[in-house]
Amino acid sequence: MPGIFARIIAGEIPAYKIAEDESFFAFLDIFPLKQGHVLVVPKTEVDKVFDVEDELLAKWLIFAKPIAKAIERSFPCNRCGISVIGLEVPHAHMHLVPIDSADDLNFTRPKLKLTPAEFEETQRVLLLAINNPG
Repeated sequence: MPGIFARIIAGEIPAYKIAEDESFFAFLDIFPLKQGHVLVVPKTEVDKVFDVEDELLAKWLIFAKPIAKAIERSFPCNRCGISVIGLEVPHAHMHLVPIDSADDLNFTRPKLKLTPAEFEETQRVLLLAINNPG
C-alpha cells in the first residue's frame, strides 16, 4: 500500500501544493514548526534519503532552491533552514523552514495549529514569491 506522501502526490489526500515537476512534489507541512514550513519529496518512494539515486539526489536541492528563496522573501527569518530526519514517514523528504536560530529546527517543540485560511494564505504568498523571484 502506498505511503501517505505517495497518496498526497497522487492526489488521494489533499495538500497545499507549492511546486511540482516530473520528479518532485513540494507542499506545506500540516504540522509546521513555523509558518512557511514546506516539505519537499521525491515522487519515487524511497525510505532513506541516502538511498535515493545519485542523479535524483542532486536534482532535489536544485528543485528546492527557488522554494527556499521564496520562503526567505515571504516570512520574517534570518534564512531558510533545511532538515532531513526521515523517522516519522518512510518516504525520503526534506523540511524547508524559515529560521532565526538552530532551535527553530527543533522538531520536539510544539507545532503550530494553523487554520485552513492561514494555510491558504501561506500557500498564496509562497506561490506569488516563486512566480515573481525578482
